[in-house]
Amino acid sequence: MLEGRTVNLRIIEKEDLLILKEWLNDFKFISEYEPVTQETIADLEKEYDSLTVGQWFFVEKKDGKKIGYIAHWVAHAHGSDLTELGYSLVPNERGRGYGSEAIKIIVDYLFLSKDIVRIHVDTDPMNIASQRALEKAGFKREGILRKAFFCRGEWKDTAVYSILREEWKEPKILKK
Repeated sequence: MLEGRTVNLRIIEKEDLLILKEWLNDFKFISEYEPVTQETIADLEKEYDSLTVGQWFFVEKKDGKKIGYIAHWVAHAHGSDLTELGYSLVPNERGRGYGSEAIKIIVDYLFLSKDIVRIHVDTDPMNIASQRALEKAGFKREGILRKAFFCRGEWKDTAVYSILREEWKEPKILKK
């Protein structure tokens, strides 16, 4: 478990996938910024089993209550490997600083445990809360990719954020 000040990150095990399925199939959880999908346990198990470079974590309050997830994976783009993040919290726990803390924890973990120079996040340009959480965690906005993904019946732009190892410099939450 990765321990923060107000939240912890706990690895999602295969037996936890039912919780993740319920969240990912709930329109309130995925918010207006994510594509509409409906996942089965079989879909999630297949994705879970094929994840060779990356991990999924629950975001948990100190009392163990699961309030969301955060994940990292390696994407292949532009001839190189990019370490990417994705995350979401249950609606009634948003806006309380848990997301930015979870991002800081995963950034510390990745830079302390992996030989990477950059962590990348795509977010909807209208998702101000996500952008604020990223900026609190030290991410910089790089720009906009126009019509980068199909979501809810239309092609949408995405805002690109990243943090470089030299910008991070030292752990913000995790101890060395």
